[in-house]
Amino acid sequence: MLTKQHHPVKRYPVSLWLLWIVMGATLMTIGCGETEPQPETTAEAGQLWTCGMHPNVLVDTPGLCPICNMNLVEVKTTTDETINATVNTTQPAEEHIHEGETGAEIWTCPMHPDVLTHESGQCPICNMNLVQAEISADNPIWTCPMHPDVLTHESDQCPICNMNLVEVETAGDESPKAQTMGQAQDNPFVSDPSNKDILYWRAPMDPTFISEKPGKSPMGMDLVPVYEGEVAAAGPTIIIDPVTIQNIGVQTTPVRREALYRAIRTVSHVDYNEEAFSRVNIKFSGWIEQLHTDQTGQPVRKGQAMLEIYSPELVSTQEEYLLAFHNMKKLNDGAFAEISAGAQSLLEATRRRLLNWDITAQQIHDLETRGKATKTMTIYAPSNGIVVEKHAELGMRVMAGMDLFRIADLSTVWIYAHFYEQEAPWIKKGQLVEMELPYNPGKMYQGRVDYVYPYLDQKTRDIKVRIVFSNPRLELKPNMYANISLKINMGSAVTVVPNDTVIRSGMRNLIFVALGGGKFEPREVILGVEGEDGLVQIMAGVSPGEEVVNSAQFLMDSESRLQEAIQKMLETRRQGQSGQMSPEQPSVIEPR
Repeated sequence: MLTKQHHPVKRYPVSLWLLWIVMGATLMTIGCGETEPQPETTAEAGQLWTCGMHPNVLVDTPGLCPICNMNLVEVKTTTDETINATVNTTQPAEEHIHEGETGAEIWTCPMHPDVLTHESGQCPICNMNLVQAEISADNPIWTCPMHPDVLTHESDQCPICNMNLVEVETAGDESPKAQTMGQAQDNPFVSDPSNKDILYWRAPMDPTFISEKPGKSPMGMDLVPVYEGEVAAAGPTIIIDPVTIQNIGVQTTPVRREALYRAIRTVSHVDYNEEAFSRVNIKFSGWIEQLHTDQTGQPVRKGQAMLEIYSPELVSTQEEYLLAFHNMKKLNDGAFAEISAGAQSLLEATRRRLLNWDITAQQIHDLETRGKATKTMTIYAPSNGIVVEKHAELGMRVMAGMDLFRIADLSTVWIYAHFYEQEAPWIKKGQLVEMELPYNPGKMYQGRVDYVYPYLDQKTRDIKVRIVFSNPRLELKPNMYANISLKINMGSAVTVVPNDTVIRSGMRNLIFVALGGGKFEPREVILGVEGEDGLVQIMAGVSPGEEVVNSAQFLMDSESRLQEAIQKMLETRRQGQSGQMSPEQPSVIEPR
């Protein structure tokens, strides 16, 4: 009996099975041969690309913006018809720009016309299907050149960048190129490249970089051409289109001929009237027996008793006067004329001595009536005023010539104003002056220039002017500070312009004159004096009636200097001098 033998199964490792599978797949791939090339998938069919800074640039392949060299971004399109009508790979970038402008669609809601969008869909308010907006002269739509998603029915400014909105073109409008050509014929500020020569090429972001041929700027941007007629023919005159004039806020004002006034304001201080000082002193020796005025600052009136003084010399003179007075009365009844005349002469001499000692006539009369000499005599105030100095004290021995009181009359005061030396020619005696006190604002005091001192203060380098003010209520007190305003008539008919129209460079003064048609000419002027209300006198340079720029003139000054430098460089190139521009070596204009 035969028996069946079982042989063991041979097992292979898993890694060997995987190796066989890979080899088989490779042989199948080699045997299949070459396959047909597949289309590139870098961009989906019908995909558009645009520039974030220039939304009018539309192309069908990714790349760089031909204007600013920024990377293009994908555009969301709505229908295949829009894509096919927009994309044309055989046209240059400029033609894509124009097609993008005329081919854009705007959708709106029939119930809510303020809802405007570039994509079809439903109204966010009522969920109705959006319809294409009809754009016409009666129903215009405005958008932002930098933010095309901004759409509105009103001409305003972009809420994002504050640029002026532009009107969206209708489908029946002419092509942008045709419109540009038409505008060039009617608008002198739009150049017609077909009829004008290219002067030079400049960088769009750096106008100081110019070249004779197209190329790239240092920033990597394409140079733009500058055509004949876009710059002034000669000199620093510049031409600005009306849109730029509006955008930079150019304003003009006429040159006028009118009266010019100037107000000089300065500080001053109140002082005593030197002509109203008076002193109380005695011309004989004695002792003060009684003081009627014993305080500094006390007001006194003329004839008011100041003090009582005892003087042996004064007493003996009184007795001598009484003796001569009695002898004179007796001799008047006698027959001796010569003796009577001698007594009269002695009486007059004694009387003059008392008067010279400031003994009043009334006091002498009282002495004659009384017939007896008094121990003391009263000294009276010589004038009205305020006691500003007091040296007299009770019981004090005084000598002849000693000052006992000093009195100042404050009914009029002097104001000392200080002016700079350049203001001295305009200050004359008799000019009306207004004064205001810091502690009493709003109240004006009026006075007149009394004297202009003929010298300057060495330390302060100013001129002192004396002004007289009446002070009946004693409101003006010595040593107070005051503000002085002096209004001067600089001329009844002088040429004036606003002060902000002048550009002061230190060496010269410039004013931009509007010539009309967008032309502005810088002129050097000679300035006179500055007056009130922001006006300045023009001695030479402009004439009354001309229009001058009073805003944005600094931008014009920079443009004028740039144009002048470019024109000089172009003139040098035309003359074939050594400094001419080379196509291989672009020129950079250094600012002055």
